[in-house]
Amino acid sequence: AQVKGNADAVMSYMHEFYFESAAMILTLITVGKMLEARSKGRTTDALKGLMKLAPKTAVIEKDGVETTVPIAQVKKGDIFVVRPGENIPVDGIVLEGNSAVNESALTGESIPVDKAAGDPVSAATLNQSGFIRCEASRVGEDTTLSQIIKMVSDAAATKAPIAKIADKVSGVFVPAVITTIGWLLAGETMAFALARGISVLVISCPCALGLATPVAIMVGNGMGAKNGILFKTAVSLEETGKVEIVALDKTGTITSGEPRVTDLVPAEGVSESELLSMAYALEKKSEHPLAKAVLLKGEEMGLSAADVTDFAALPGNGLSAKLNGNTIYGGNMKFDGTHVAVPEDMKKKSEALAESGKTPLFFAENEKLVGIIAVADMIKEDSPQAIRELQNMGIHVVMLTGDNERTAKAVGKEAGVDEVIAGVLPDGKESVIRKLKEKGKVAMVGD
Repeated sequence: AQVKGNADAVMSYMHEFYFESAAMILTLITVGKMLEARSKGRTTDALKGLMKLAPKTAVIEKDGVETTVPIAQVKKGDIFVVRPGENIPVDGIVLEGNSAVNESALTGESIPVDKAAGDPVSAATLNQSGFIRCEASRVGEDTTLSQIIKMVSDAAATKAPIAKIADKVSGVFVPAVITTIGWLLAGETMAFALARGISVLVISCPCALGLATPVAIMVGNGMGAKNGILFKTAVSLEETGKVEIVALDKTGTITSGEPRVTDLVPAEGVSESELLSMAYALEKKSEHPLAKAVLLKGEEMGLSAADVTDFAALPGNGLSAKLNGNTIYGGNMKFDGTHVAVPEDMKKKSEALAESGKTPLFFAENEKLVGIIAVADMIKEDSPQAIRELQNMGIHVVMLTGDNERTAKAVGKEAGVDEVIAGVLPDGKESVIRKLKEKGKVAMVGD
């Protein structure tokens, strides 16, 4: 009644209330929570591609009869068969058959892994070359793929430390309520107490944090997923920004994981082109990853492959075939050594190649060694640039490898790393990382 018709009085009283500010703070924080929920959804979206890799059906063998069944019906202990070009449906153990399996979907390692009886295989990996019979060991939610999906889903539900701080700051709602109640107990009117409570809320709540933090986490997670990087926890995302040292594996990380021919070492009286022509004809029918390196070299040199007959892939990493009435062999030293006598000088050359991180392939005709073709992993085209970018961010880049010092230094120099640590076997990498951790926060990149 006092302010009826008095516009000035109305305006002065209006300035004492901050209802729109209070509503805005609540809106911003609610939007922040909504974005956080969306970010969790986005992270799991990145896994849907992996989930699609897992086949929907499996070919089960029972009493010699093959039956195609939905993946959900596969039980532990079932025998399943996988043909070349098919994905492996569940985790299992190979019972019979030899093949090369591409496990890059799970491990990131681009070179297929040779599998024989007794070896484990994982769901969603690709059987590349041979027919294999396997026994199911883990099905449904127990498979390696399902475990990865569960891990990332759990990670998306965690909060980064910075987000927890934002949540603590949001705790200013409590003092705002206490202020209001305090003034009411002191005998002030509801309007007076509410005005003071809202003042505390408006002044002390950095509402931008409630919105900016989830947005930052969402963008970080989204950018990572876009580039094939999944953060195990939001803590990992925050810690990544504090990294001072990056340790890189050599094989499949700095190098391409796709072998190329580096050396041709013909035996006495044999020319390089004769050695390569014979190897090209033999490897043309092979589906082994190392065969591709020989085929690429043959194509580069414009060779045409002669037709071979009686081709066979033999246990122990070897091949044999008939060429112009002669039996030709190809494989590792152990395999070829069972068919031909390897001269001492060729053994030394092979050992020198192996020492420099190359894989020597032996080729023979009848009972005579024709020569050695060395195959090695080459540096990825973009590795030096990626390493430079890390160094520009002030990060110390270390290369870890099981190779000998000489080869490692040559690769390290070409890649441009700051430090090379050679001769480290997989189980020794952990202690190297432990030592590096004494100098600063470390990230390890590799398989």
